[in-house]
Amino acid sequence: MSLISSILLGLVQGLAEFLPISSSGHLAIAAHFMGQAGIGEPPPFFDVLLHLGTLAAVFAAYWQDIREMIAELICGVRDLARGTTPTPIPPARRLILLIIVGTLPLFVVLPVKDFIEGLGDNIYFVAGALIVTGFLLFASDRVKKGRKTEKTATLLDVLLVGVAQAIATCPGISRSGTTITAGCFVGLDRRFAVRYSFLMSIPAILGANILTLKDAIAEKTIIVSDIPVYLVGVAVAAVVGYLCIRLLKMIADKGRFGWFAYYCWAAGVIVLALALVLG
Repeated sequence: MSLISSILLGLVQGLAEFLPISSSGHLAIAAHFMGQAGIGEPPPFFDVLLHLGTLAAVFAAYWQDIREMIAELICGVRDLARGTTPTPIPPARRLILLIIVGTLPLFVVLPVKDFIEGLGDNIYFVAGALIVTGFLLFASDRVKKGRKTEKTATLLDVLLVGVAQAIATCPGISRSGTTITAGCFVGLDRRFAVRYSFLMSIPAILGANILTLKDAIAEKTIIVSDIPVYLVGVAVAAVVGYLCIRLLKMIADKGRFGWFAYYCWAAGVIVLALALVLG
């Protein structure tokens, strides 16, 4: 892989992972047209590293929340051993439970993981999924503003958001856009919907990376000499991803997620047109 390709793919990953425009869809589109140009598809191991780069961005942006949850996890284990439970339950400890419940629907996807990943090879499906993402984002701005946070959100609320995250494993369906939209529909406060979406991405990204890394090792596709080039793309993904998280926080304050709907519609239509013309 060339240095330019690594930087470009890192840029795409950093922009699309957190902005509600589907990183998997954009990487599939990049891989499709790069393949047609004779550049070749990015190796699975590089995909793992790119996601680790954006995961680092989440840790940097939400380190305070993550630190509090780690502390509460330790306290929770201690309280469990002692047979005591604080009342009310600390918000950070309750947030851990909400993230666990929201992650559960992903296990339903595991048996069909290869099929879903294969959808990324169908450029028409990816383009159509981007258009669907646009409609979801357009609808999110028209939902009545909710007030639920980690203190008041129910397990059913976050389970429904988790189902949305499972659906968003399809290439072209934005994970952040779908989960934030689902959060708005179940009455979550917009700021909390964004924060919950990103914090919930931590186990999702880690789980997906473990599976992809296992496949990369089994297929012996790891090229050690290319790792320095990969790391440049990872750095780009991490920095751009962090900036995108900050941007989305500001957009959440204004409730303008629908701005990205127009981009998704335009991108979907353009990709469809290019696919039809280029074949």
